[in-house]
Amino acid sequence: MKHTYGPYDGKPFLGPDELFPSPQLVEFILQYGEQAMDALQNLENPDEQDLIQQMIDAGLLEEVTDEHGNKQLKLTARMVNGMQHQALLQIFESLKRGNRDGHSTDQSGKTSERTEGSRPYTFGDPLSDIDLNATLRNALANNTEAIAAGQSSLPLKLGMNDFVVHETEGRTDCATVVLIDLSGSMYRYGRFLQAKRVCLGLSELIRQRFPQDTLDFVSFYSLAERVHEKDVPLIMPKPVSIRDYQVRIRVPLDQADPAQLPLHFTNLHLGLREARRILRRSGAANKQVFIITDGQPTAHVEASPETGEEMLYLLYPPDERTATETLKEAAMCAKAGIRFASFALIEDYWGMDWVDFIERLTRLTRGTAFYCASDDLSSTVVESYLSGKKSKTFIS
Repeated sequence: MKHTYGPYDGKPFLGPDELFPSPQLVEFILQYGEQAMDALQNLENPDEQDLIQQMIDAGLLEEVTDEHGNKQLKLTARMVNGMQHQALLQIFESLKRGNRDGHSTDQSGKTSERTEGSRPYTFGDPLSDIDLNATLRNALANNTEAIAAGQSSLPLKLGMNDFVVHETEGRTDCATVVLIDLSGSMYRYGRFLQAKRVCLGLSELIRQRFPQDTLDFVSFYSLAERVHEKDVPLIMPKPVSIRDYQVRIRVPLDQADPAQLPLHFTNLHLGLREARRILRRSGAANKQVFIITDGQPTAHVEASPETGEEMLYLLYPPDERTATETLKEAAMCAKAGIRFASFALIEDYWGMDWVDFIERLTRLTRGTAFYCASDDLSSTVVESYLSGKKSKTFIS
């Protein structure tokens, strides 16, 4: 690495927040996704172009060439990490004080949260948890015969059975999948923006405090797909393309072309199926699903009674068949030991009848449901992650 030295000009060194782009630019990228990146690529003002070049030089943006030879701006890992850090700071500004940093269990374990009592040392216990006073008492008690015979008790001999460690409050690892509703209605009230902040903040929280935990994202709309962490800032709801009062579409699932389908429906069924696949491969002691949605399902997959081929159904108004198939998949998830937490966004007070589905889902899976406005979503999700496993039985 090459270094260049020069005289100090007396100006203070820039901190991490000053080196990172302004919150306004981050907000612009979160709000418009790929359209924002295209707009940044095509800026004509020389000062704005210079700002973009500075971000490229700082490793926040990168220029890549697609298969057609066109240059495109992309977010770097450093930029995404910075956005996650900012999101977490914003979330913690509204969090209640006193939440624990770990996932509690009823069993004792290896953490820094000491409780009353002690237990014999076992291989693998951290040395920092050794109860020195109790260990020395055990050693003295085990050397009473030597002392009674007039032999010196020093140096004190410590045996393996003498060691005692403080009892600690248990912590467990956890695999979480966040299901993000990207149906057309998520545009309203900036719901998708708050959902992205949740995902960014959770990523940073887990990286900092729970490195043993895993976090995955799945978006669901007319279909469902896994979302990589680096792509979270750019995901957007699907635009409404059909405004008919009644929609009844059926197409073979293996022929469901996103370029030909209306994508603004809500296929929680496929979202849950993908979450179950992800968690099935996880070796975590505890598994859970967070569902962020603003309406009941309007799409599902069902086997054709004639051929057995899986068919994709897009149905509006919502159909009970869709609810039934979605609840069946939720029951399979619960049977696999997956815990549920649903976050229902309810600014539309005139259309609250859809929350009946969330209540059915919660009862079936013995999960937890939160009803909140989109502005409260971030703090609600993070609070449930920090403390809900202890008090709301996400993880027993």
